[in-house]
Amino acid sequence: MPCCAPSIPWGPRASPCRPSRRPAWERPSMTACVGPPAGEWRGRGSWGGAPSPRPSRGLAPIPCLTGAAPVETLRFRGQREGPAPTTRGRHLTMSMSSPRLNRRDFLTLAGAATLAAPFIGRARAAEPVRIGEINSYSRIPAFTLPYRNGWTLAVEQVNAAGGVLGGRMLEVISRDDGGDPGQAVTAAQELVAGNGVHALAGTFLSNVGLAVADFAAQRKTLFLAAEPLADAMTWEKGNRYTFRLRPSTWMQATVLAREAARLPAKRWATVAPNYEYGQAAVARFKSLLQELRPDVTFVGEQWPALFKLDAGATVQALEEAKPDAVFNVLFGADLPKFVREGSLRGLFENRTVVSLLTGEPEYLNPLGAEAPEGWIVTGYPWYDIDTPAHRAYVDAYKKRWNEDPVLGSLVGYNTFSALAVAFQAAGSTDPEALVKAFKGLTFSAPIGDITFRAADHQSTMGTWVGRTAVRNGKGVMVDWTYVDGTDLLPPPETAASWRPAEAAPAQ
Repeated sequence: MPCCAPSIPWGPRASPCRPSRRPAWERPSMTACVGPPAGEWRGRGSWGGAPSPRPSRGLAPIPCLTGAAPVETLRFRGQREGPAPTTRGRHLTMSMSSPRLNRRDFLTLAGAATLAAPFIGRARAAEPVRIGEINSYSRIPAFTLPYRNGWTLAVEQVNAAGGVLGGRMLEVISRDDGGDPGQAVTAAQELVAGNGVHALAGTFLSNVGLAVADFAAQRKTLFLAAEPLADAMTWEKGNRYTFRLRPSTWMQATVLAREAARLPAKRWATVAPNYEYGQAAVARFKSLLQELRPDVTFVGEQWPALFKLDAGATVQALEEAKPDAVFNVLFGADLPKFVREGSLRGLFENRTVVSLLTGEPEYLNPLGAEAPEGWIVTGYPWYDIDTPAHRAYVDAYKKRWNEDPVLGSLVGYNTFSALAVAFQAAGSTDPEALVKAFKGLTFSAPIGDITFRAADHQSTMGTWVGRTAVRNGKGVMVDWTYVDGTDLLPPPETAASWRPAEAAPAQ
């Protein structure tokens, strides 16, 4: 399908016959045709030419999801889905820099606008609420693909119930950031400037989430971070427009440090990926454990690069430190390597391992019967959570996707459920109204009510802590308990004091 040419050239030398050298995402368009229909990649072609055959900047072709007509294809009543109306085979384009518009084109354009006005008015009344979603689908599929299933289910349920804001459907335009902060920011720029999204959501890795949060602050666009755990997201680098759903590194390390303090172990070693999340997790765990147990010492630290674990060398270094217990923060593809090499070399014999995230099905399932037993972990024992709301969610998820949910599924579902409630509470898509609505917002989730604290924009979604075991050849969590996020966070006034002055909540 042909694309329309950008209409607002940049710079004194730009003209309709000389393409702007600025990136596509920086060139606003005033054309009627702004993209292909749902299900096609929404790339931008050359000046007035055909669409590019491949996504730019490595962005994956993930189709739009909506319960109504795609907003990116302008449609008039009675017209079937397709490109905007044309005159003599040409897309009508207005350029603010070109005064040359002959009388015939002017009359044609004016007539078309007059005839279309009532239909456009009705279309605007039902304009979808657009959410730009960004995540590391190609880099961390074990978590992010179920996460996408979760938010898809939530969006379908919201739209089936009538949408938000008096009948407006939710529309999600999703992008793959490849686990790269630069790609994530490029995607955010395209979604805001090119697709006109009303809010941003998602991201997985902490460095990616922090990059998108900074962009959201600059563009004054609401961003609901779904998964990034870095404490800086809502504290040291917090901003007015960024909120977070998932329990942070501080919260999860806190619950594990409390468990570790009950152990007889005095000599500890740590292993964590060498980036924001891993560093923050180790720092919080060490600080709180030594506060609770002054007799504890840390005798070794290992900092492998993210997803580049040399398992043999790391396990050997930990063994040489002779710790009584190990605190592990590895996840994803690094975790099975660590478990198998540690088991082979006897690292875990007669030693307790306290491990962040390892109880999540995304990471236990691939291990099968090789899953470690007796580790103290945070995770998600969905199979044993027996409440009406959670059972209803699990049943709906299984019916929709024909697979078991994992934690990513729940995070995706909760993220977009919260956004729907926030839009409704705000009464509009205005970013300032959304920020006001999110501060103190409470919504009902499958695991109970969750609140976004006004002081630091962190949600009170809690975490499950328990021990690992093998059941029917699969790793599971046993002896677990759910700890509400409210019990794991510092007082609101303390958290607010850690945020930059410009991000502090208005008094």
